[in-house]
Amino acid sequence: MLFPWQRARALRAAGVLGMNQRNGDFIARVNPRRLYPLVDDKVRTKALAQAAGIRVPQLYGVLRIQHEVAQLPDLLDGREDFVVKPVNGSGGNGVLVIVGKRRDRYRKASGALLTEDELEHHVSNTLSGLYSLGGQPDAAMIEYRVKIDSVFEPISYQGVPDLRTVVYRGYPVLAMVRLPTALSDGKANLHQGAIGAGIDIASGITGRGVWRNEIVDEHIDTGNPIAGVQVPQWDTLLELAARCYDISGLGYLGVDFVLDRDFGPMMLEMNARPGLNIQIANQTGLLPRLAAVDAHARDGADVAERVAFAKERFGRH
Repeated sequence: MLFPWQRARALRAAGVLGMNQRNGDFIARVNPRRLYPLVDDKVRTKALAQAAGIRVPQLYGVLRIQHEVAQLPDLLDGREDFVVKPVNGSGGNGVLVIVGKRRDRYRKASGALLTEDELEHHVSNTLSGLYSLGGQPDAAMIEYRVKIDSVFEPISYQGVPDLRTVVYRGYPVLAMVRLPTALSDGKANLHQGAIGAGIDIASGITGRGVWRNEIVDEHIDTGNPIAGVQVPQWDTLLELAARCYDISGLGYLGVDFVLDRDFGPMMLEMNARPGLNIQIANQTGLLPRLAAVDAHARDGADVAERVAFAKERFGRH
């Protein structure tokens, strides 16, 4: 059994980036605080991406004040599937995925049914700030529900996986796919029980997964192997992730994309403070990759050059 100081030394030797170092040495240095609202507010992020020609899920509407909750039935009229999100939420909290409707009840990805009153109560809680950053009053956005790409169906349960890429100074340095499970209620969120599987930057092929800090080779619900899956349109996804640095101005960010079966890559959000579990999913520390960018990256390099550098330096050759 390792003592805490021995564990810390072992993690440093493996190049693992910790939260304090992430915040002090990287985020504080390359992420101007004035730019945070561009990515903390999902509606603004969506508009930013659209202006740059990056596809995002269609926005059906935004509810900002409590008396607007009464407009929800009209907003959802004729829609049987959609997603409700806090505009300033974090960690997947408050995200509600509706996959269908049975009479006057809405069906969640898990199969559970919600009444119209329960749905309105959820939206009201969202506006009150129950799921927002810092508990501040928030808004609720209703948008298109992404349809799962067939390549992920064997390794996902009742939800759509998303692809998280950490981008440093415009260079993709580490990536993973987050796979929904029964425990995560169909959401691609590791803290709620999804599986994270590392993705080789060079090839776009998945590796082994991590579930609640346990290394897994198979999806816990479907039983299918996680490793060896080729992510479709991988080069395009890397290029889009790298472009998010140019449109946001943030030097250290996490970018989340999904693959829709009809529309292809769509950006979900950008994060100025991306979590560090991506290192566990890849069984690889971030520090050597960040150091390589600082040592060899060229300021002013275009997207193609940055992606080529990342694939050459950070792939499993």
